[in-house]
Amino acid sequence: MSTKESKPNLSHSQVTDIVKRLYGLTASVIRPLPSYDDQNFYVAPSEGGEYVLKVMNSADSENVAVIELQTQSMNFLHQRGLPAQTALPTLTGQLMSLEEFDCGFGTQIYLVRLLTYLPGTTIAKITCGPQILYDVGKMAATLDTVLLQMEHPNTSVLQREDFIWKLTSIPLLNQYVHVMDGDPMQKIIKGVIEKYQVQVMPKLPLFRKCINHGDFNDHNLLVKPDGPSKYKISGILDFADMSYGYFIFELAITIMYMMIESPNPLDVGGPVVAGWESVFPLNEAERDSLYWLVLSRFCQSFVLARYTVIQQPENEEYLMITSRKGLRHLSRLWELGKDEVERIWFQSAQQIRQI
Repeated sequence: MSTKESKPNLSHSQVTDIVKRLYGLTASVIRPLPSYDDQNFYVAPSEGGEYVLKVMNSADSENVAVIELQTQSMNFLHQRGLPAQTALPTLTGQLMSLEEFDCGFGTQIYLVRLLTYLPGTTIAKITCGPQILYDVGKMAATLDTVLLQMEHPNTSVLQREDFIWKLTSIPLLNQYVHVMDGDPMQKIIKGVIEKYQVQVMPKLPLFRKCINHGDFNDHNLLVKPDGPSKYKISGILDFADMSYGYFIFELAITIMYMMIESPNPLDVGGPVVAGWESVFPLNEAERDSLYWLVLSRFCQSFVLARYTVIQQPENEEYLMITSRKGLRHLSRLWELGKDEVERIWFQSAQQIRQI
């Protein structure tokens, strides 16, 4: 089924009905929120509080066990002081509900949750100085270390071996790289995939394992002002890419996404690494693989966006936001080479630690 056919398309009156029937709340304000392939609504009930009604697309709604675990993880993190959303139980005490609707493609089943609304602005919209980048690195490492303590009978569903967005799936990009035919960047992307296979894969047994958030990006992190010129992290969103992985993967993904909107992308790695290592110092194998893992995530982002645009040309503008800027960054990182980039990142991290 195409993404278009699985994406929900609920009306305001259907949203009002769901909120009343499942949660006993009277929606006084309903506002659509942006989403890639689900449907999200801001809901303010007359009884008080602010929520996000999240209606999953019908394809992902089939992964009930995975979504249940993501929802439990968010609650677990919230209980331990991290700013994650939590799910409001239905009147019958469930954290989610499977609902049938016809959104124009016949009756389908959509998974519905009512999540707490977190205030703040996305990090993508602010200029990130070293202080907030340090905090982002620290928060990413904290999240992964806290998730290590979570006990749940179903955690094995997060293995997700063939999940294309896992950093262990870089070799799978070879199946998609043809979408770059004729693009000069294809040569760099093939080069990165090869380096991943030769340099990173043999080191996987030396990386320390954890559960990854997997999408610690500048649109999934909310901040609010903290004094005249500082910000603090006020929200961590979107746990849909959670999977078993390695600590170093989370760090690489975080650095890559924090580079996207930065006016000085090379200066991002140092503060993020310093913040990360204040919680979880890297071992030698992890440190030695960081450069290739950051480049690998850029390649994933670009190739998979290009591939999806071929499937959904109407979404090109949205899909290519990250990757257009990312291409310039990838080119620059490749050009400078591993030794020079690592020197910039690790020296800067060292200096920040000494302040």
